[in-house]
Amino acid sequence: MAVNLGEVNLPAKSGVYLFKNAEERVLYVGKATNLKQRIRSYFAKNPDRAMIPDLVENAIDVECIVTNNPQEALILERQLIREHRPRYNSMLKDDKSFPYIAITKENTPRLLYTRRPPKSSWVWGPFPNAGAAKTVVQLMRRHFGLRDCRELLPQGCLSMHIGLCSGPCIDDSDYEMTVRHARATLDGKAGELIESIAQKMDEASKNMKFEEAAKYRDQVKAIRTVVGQQLISSTVYRD
Repeated sequence: MAVNLGEVNLPAKSGVYLFKNAEERVLYVGKATNLKQRIRSYFAKNPDRAMIPDLVENAIDVECIVTNNPQEALILERQLIREHRPRYNSMLKDDKSFPYIAITKENTPRLLYTRRPPKSSWVWGPFPNAGAAKTVVQLMRRHFGLRDCRELLPQGCLSMHIGLCSGPCIDDSDYEMTVRHARATLDGKAGELIESIAQKMDEASKNMKFEEAAKYRDQVKAIRTVVGQQLISSTVYRD
């Protein structure tokens, strides 16, 4: 049974659409500035792509997800493609991969800017603005000291010696907490995190632990810097 457009709600708004087969499997994910116009174009006599007739023949339903703007649709489209891996999306030659920010789930996690996030990792994105994603990764490395090297070196890596890594290969006593702070920041929970760290900073100052207080002060500064970046707001994707 083919898709009956008369039974499908087609909003004239931006969003994402999913063609599905009889088993509810997603065959194709697309985005549109106007869902109604875009979906109707698939049923035109002269479709603009060779795979469309086969897609329409195998689909029995189209699901629409409305977004606030086309940029959100672009982000959601990439997330859904990554989640469902639709057959017809993989057939497109012009498919583009956007970058992600990932923190691996290793014993000593790494912070990555990547277009292919490891399966065992926490992932944020995708980010159509690759420059913004790179900026965030640089800030996180500089201020939180998260490592990006592939292996732990007993003598420490170059990044540690120039102050871009906290050196968990030598001393990882505070590294787990640092990773939690970094993840919370990327999750958008910066307000609660800033308050928590500020309390620790005040406590350290009262106890005259000034080096420790300075470390907490720098973390607060880093969080505010990251949150202040002009990033694309997106839903966190979890493997």
